[in-house]
Amino acid sequence: MLYLIGSIVFTSWLTLALKLVDRLKISTLQSIVWNYIFCVLTGSFVSGTYPMNAGVIDTGVWKWAILIGLMFIVLFNVIAFTAQRMGVAAASVSNKLSLVIPFLFSVFIWGDDVTAWKVLGIVIALLAVVLTCMPSGGFRSSVGERKNYFLLILPITLFVGSGLLDTLIKYVQQEVIKSGDANGFLISTFAMAAGCGIVITAYRLVRKTEKWMYKSILAGLFIGVPNYASIWCLIEVLKQNPDTSSVVIPVNNIGIVLFSTLAAMVLFREKLNGLNWLGILLASGSILLIAFG
Repeated sequence: MLYLIGSIVFTSWLTLALKLVDRLKISTLQSIVWNYIFCVLTGSFVSGTYPMNAGVIDTGVWKWAILIGLMFIVLFNVIAFTAQRMGVAAASVSNKLSLVIPFLFSVFIWGDDVTAWKVLGIVIALLAVVLTCMPSGGFRSSVGERKNYFLLILPITLFVGSGLLDTLIKYVQQEVIKSGDANGFLISTFAMAAGCGIVITAYRLVRKTEKWMYKSILAGLFIGVPNYASIWCLIEVLKQNPDTSSVVIPVNNIGIVLFSTLAAMVLFREKLNGLNWLGILLASGSILLIAFG
């Protein structure tokens, strides 16, 4: 339970910190890159050594690290682009709705137990996420009507990508890492994401479409350490509950929605409408159904 709470709190902090970065007008891209660099440093400090070594490479984990690292940096960009073009609400909904994908994989591929109550909980959870993230005026786009259909690719990509990422992390934890070096795997993925981000940032600096900001280093520190902690906690939860991932992942994601919403109300004075409050109530009920159904 402690690791699950840690995953929820640290993941929620990641979203809140990115919002704070935007308010302080610090480069989001550079902050994200430094975030991954500090993730590598944090993981190395935790393990007492630099985990990316010949032993890790020989296990074959590095192949998965490359794939997941690329997905990390790509999905960060998709989230940002979706939020810019279609709004933060659309990006949030698409991201959290992705819990359906690992749930389906857990049931049909790994044979997790499923009951009618759990299925009902998942349905209610999806509705709850939509209502919690629903803005007062609904989802709107500032672009022309024809472009709206094309922009639907963004949330769909985010939905599928986030779901596959969660599923892939679970697969690697169960089938590849098992009882091996989970920290080395994490560091490898963060290092790969950092490398991709450095290349992108360097290109934008050379093209003068990005301005170097020293503040992004500090922002990256305050994002990177909790980011590492959030995924480490999630892997520990899955490791301790290998046969109940269909419960762990939905509860984790819904918990993030609830905690992030309440924290944003306190820290940023965000207001909730009636639909948002209904979503929070439904989310609470869905957690009980999924966990104990």
